[in-house]
Amino acid sequence: MAAVLGGLLIVAGVPRPGMAAVNREMTDYLAAHPGGMPVSANEISYGDGAVLVTLRAPVGTYALADCPYGWYCFYDRPNFGYPRGKLSDCGRQNLATWQWQFRVASAHYNLSSGSVTFYYNSTALFSVGAGNRVRADAAPYRDWANYVNRPC
Repeated sequence: MAAVLGGLLIVAGVPRPGMAAVNREMTDYLAAHPGGMPVSANEISYGDGAVLVTLRAPVGTYALADCPYGWYCFYDRPNFGYPRGKLSDCGRQNLATWQWQFRVASAHYNLSSGSVTFYYNSTALFSVGAGNRVRADAAPYRDWANYVNRPC
């Protein structure tokens, strides 16, 4: 029995094909955006889970707003291109806290009510909310936002 379990542990410890690329992507992302903790091969937590960053879109998801219910999301590229950050907290928040300042290129609001406004310092740039859930391209303010505010 011990030999069988030992063999299973050895096999389980062998990296799957492509895992080196995933680990390299995570390492590179954390080097460029320090302060996060990996929670899976594709997701990083900042601020003890206040913001979750997903590095790659789920397979088969292309140019779709895919923010999970209960969150508002912001994407690094227009048309909901990943990486994606997601937040649910209320109030004014500095995106620099999570290494996301000057990176918002599109956004999706997936809460039942309210809205969130993206700011450059104290200047409102654009909003998404229950009445207008998506902004596929934040132009002309793409990559300007350094704060968000969600009144609750």
